[in-house]
Amino acid sequence: MKIYTKTGDAGTTALFGGTRVKKYNLRIDSYGTVDELNAYIGLIKDQEINSEVKTSLFKIQNELFTLGAMLATPPEKETLKSGKERLNIPKINENSISFLEKEIDKMDAELPQMTHFILPGGHQAVSFCHVARCVCRRAERLSVELNDQETINNEILKYLNRLSDYLFVLARKLSKDLQVEELKWIPEKN
Repeated sequence: MKIYTKTGDAGTTALFGGTRVKKYNLRIDSYGTVDELNAYIGLIKDQEINSEVKTSLFKIQNELFTLGAMLATPPEKETLKSGKERLNIPKINENSISFLEKEIDKMDAELPQMTHFILPGGHQAVSFCHVARCVCRRAERLSVELNDQETINNEILKYLNRLSDYLFVLARKLSKDLQVEELKWIPEKN
């Protein structure tokens, strides 16, 4: 199988089910941003961090691939003519969201209470978490907009919302694990 097909040379691409749309289509932008997020999570995973966290990040990367596939499938193409689901894979569901919540709670239990907003930085791994969190929020905003235009699975929105929280708490945990000081935002007084 060749990597290049030339079918997108005119600025269109195919969704699951074959529908061709412009490459700037909101659905493409949504799952493309999820793909970008997945790449940043790979950067976090490649840092010198706890192996348990790496295992969680690998699970999240797999779930983001599933989430992207869900976003790449328009509602009218979700079911084949035979009645079977087009995506014959486990979907993002409450268990996926529950996993993130449990991970957040486990990390948060080890952290000091927040007293200030926190600036990104202090260590490269921490900064990658904050970049990934920002990309996750963008993916969430795009998915919310897509949902306003054509309904998507609500678990996608919940998952992205929870994942951004996970990435924020992970940044805090990595600051603690790597013994770097959290950079508190303390605004100047007038």
